[in-house]
Amino acid sequence: MKLSESIKPISYLKTNASKLIKDVSDNQKTLIITLNGEAKVVLQDVRVFEKTQDTLALLKLLSMSTKELKNGKTRKIRDTEKSMSKRIAEFKNSQK
Repeated sequence: MKLSESIKPISYLKTNASKLIKDVSDNQKTLIITLNGEAKVVLQDVRVFEKTQDTLALLKLLSMSTKELKNGKTRKIRDTEKSMSKRIAEFKNSQK
C-alpha cells in the first residue's frame, strides 16, 4: 500500500466513516488520520492489529530468551522435560 493512499484528514473520516471502515476491514488496511495537517490516530483492521500484537509478543519473548542466554540462564533439555512432565501430572491429578 502506498503511504500517500493511507493518509486521510479527519474531515474525510467524518464524511465517509462507513465507507472507510468497510474498506479498512475488507482489505485489512491501516490508515493514518490527520488533524490540522498532523498525524493523530491510526485506523486499523482488527485482524491486522491482533497480528501486530502477536508479533510484538513473540519479539518480546525472543528478546527475553536472548538476554537469558547471554546471562547463562539455561537448563538442560532433560531437566526441562522432567519439570514439564511433573507439572502435567500435577495438573491432571488436580482435575480429578
